[in-house]
Amino acid sequence: MVDNFECKKINQKYIKAFTKQALREDLKPSGDITTKNIKNKKVTAKIIAGQNCVVGGLNFAKEAFKNSDKKIIFISKTKDGRKINKGKVIAILKGNASGILKSERVALNFLGLISGVATTTSSFVKKVKGKYCKICCTRKTLPNLRLIQKYGVKLGGGTNHRFNLSDEILIKDNHIAVNKNIRSIVIKAIKNRKGKKITVEVDNLGQLKKIIGLKFNRILFDNMSPKNLSKGVKISKKFYETEASGGVTLSNVRRIASTGVKRVSVGQLTHSATAIDFKLDFIS
Repeated sequence: MVDNFECKKINQKYIKAFTKQALREDLKPSGDITTKNIKNKKVTAKIIAGQNCVVGGLNFAKEAFKNSDKKIIFISKTKDGRKINKGKVIAILKGNASGILKSERVALNFLGLISGVATTTSSFVKKVKGKYCKICCTRKTLPNLRLIQKYGVKLGGGTNHRFNLSDEILIKDNHIAVNKNIRSIVIKAIKNRKGKKITVEVDNLGQLKKIIGLKFNRILFDNMSPKNLSKGVKISKKFYETEASGGVTLSNVRRIASTGVKRVSVGQLTHSATAIDFKLDFIS
């Protein structure tokens, strides 16, 4: 399906299955009962960007139309990951009107969702330019849409965090709250790692000092002030890769990156990305 949990490219088998599922949601049980009332003639249509964005989801859109009518010709006028301006024609369609109308909304929904994530990610990446800091997504994704949202993050220049709970060991505040002893849970994780990376989340410098020097991969500083984050990075950078999370916005991400932290994880990339507006117009 994907290369590890770095969603650089999604295979065609997944795209076909997922678009088919989305169309089923839109067509069950009686199909497009409105389009049945129009003349089914050959038409040409164009898909237009309603705003500046990083485009994503062209293969999903193409598959949505092909699923309705294999004879529809879908001509991409750009590529996923490209920055485009408002008014840009991103695709031309030729085929029977019924097939195009049947798939229009599903195709535009895929484009809007993936492009929205890519565009939001690109905005964060641009903010930290020159700081040698990666912008990472989280697991705060829409249910069953994680794969395509993380794909959008990659298109926007971001980095995928773990895809799911099986990908790496990430010891968070609630794990520590249950175990009561941060050092003991980290030691146990190191013993049972079985080749997996280990990240440990801390929310104060006292927790950091209890585990410094243990053999794991990354420290995740959660909701720390820039002042304490700078101190934490200075203490731990020779031992671990450093990451910051919690309350990250476009207005403060550059300040966070300026502390020297190597990664910043941002839930907003996926849980709050605004969909991009695309429209389909028939060419007279």
